Amino acid sequence: MRKLLILALILVMVVGTGSLASARQTKQITFWHIQVTGTGPELIQQAVDRYMADNPDVEVEVVPMQNDPYKTRIRTAMGAGDAPCVFMSWGGGPLYEYVQSEQVLDLTPYMMEDDYYTRFLPASLSNVTFDEKIWGVPVENTAVAVIFYNKQIFEDYGLEVPATWDELLEVAQTLIDNGIAPFSLANKTKWTSSMYYMYLVDRLGGPEVFASAANRTGGSFEDPVFVQAGEMVQQLVEMGGFNEGFNGLDYDTGQGRMLMYANQAAMELMGSWEASNFLAENEEFFNDSLGVFPFPAVEGGAGDPSNVVGTVGDNYYHIAPTCEYPDEAFQMLQYLIDDESVALRVEAGRIPPVVGVADMIEDPMLSQIMDIVENAASVQLWYDQYLPPELGEVHKDVMQALFGLEITPEQAAAQHEEAVAEYFGK
Repeated sequence: MRKLLILALILVMVVGTGSLASARQTKQITFWHIQVTGTGPELIQQAVDRYMADNPDVEVEVVPMQNDPYKTRIRTAMGAGDAPCVFMSWGGGPLYEYVQSEQVLDLTPYMMEDDYYTRFLPASLSNVTFDEKIWGVPVENTAVAVIFYNKQIFEDYGLEVPATWDELLEVAQTLIDNGIAPFSLANKTKWTSSMYYMYLVDRLGGPEVFASAANRTGGSFEDPVFVQAGEMVQQLVEMGGFNEGFNGLDYDTGQGRMLMYANQAAMELMGSWEASNFLAENEEFFNDSLGVFPFPAVEGGAGDPSNVVGTVGDNYYHIAPTCEYPDEAFQMLQYLIDDESVALRVEAGRIPPVVGVADMIEDPMLSQIMDIVENAASVQLWYDQYLPPELGEVHKDVMQALFGLEITPEQAAAQHEEAVAEYFGK
């Protein structure tokens, strides 16, 4: 009996030791992202699943979360020195702050190996290249702000796609007269309204006006261009250019798109990623009713009408220097943007930032968006991503107040300038 007990104990110890060894051999990678709408979660998960199937010794924990909660959570994690192995950003100022505080791994050696960097459109790497090093992989989309519109509504009321701001206001007035909100806007998250302001600043003064003010190279956010842009925004608000209660609606849950589906709003100014959301949520609407056109010119403005607001790359993915398995993490990122993933992203209505993607696009709308990008004289990165995080939050707060008619255009310009001058000490 004693021998049997001893034998059983040995077996338990052997099995337990084997299980422990197996657990130790499994490499754990945590991956945070914000692709939570449409086909976004599936596109990521299929790539991760393929990677894990090819690498059974690696286990990837995928953690999706909505846009604004993610911003809070990643800041907290970074501040506590507890960043996930793989995380996303939009590049620009917020990423550079993480780079300066040594919270992002330099990916240059990985990107240079076998000239992997040449897979991507050159412009897509600009927002993650600092100090001549590459700090992120562009994956999700070529995302520029365009105006989506309901072609059926335009046809019903004999409306033409506007080429100028004045023509846009005429279209808006016709829609208002017929009980339809010209624009759908869900501005609880604040950044959605910023697109109108950014485009108007660019159309009025060109990209140099913002760059010189933001970089403190002789410009100011109290430049008349910023004030005029604010006046034009409020003109559109005051005439009824947006749906009621827009500052309380949540973009992340699709409340803006719902108004388009219900024919309660005729247009939406949004990043081109919205095409994939329309396709996933309402394929019939996407195929039968949805059109797109660029933000119109402002007559007399100094900005080139071909300029776009957005980014060639959209979400970028990074590796934390605390990641225990950076080689495996980078290999996983490559699966997110390999040929299979690129084909699936195009099929889902996205434009991956890789060389040759234009030849893969068959959908007329996506081809039109690609033409807009390729013909753009300038690509203005979203203000809240260009600016350091603290100033990005100020900008979004100011936008919500400006659209809510809580402050004047002059006050909006002054609040921007005061915050930026204080931050940079000049």
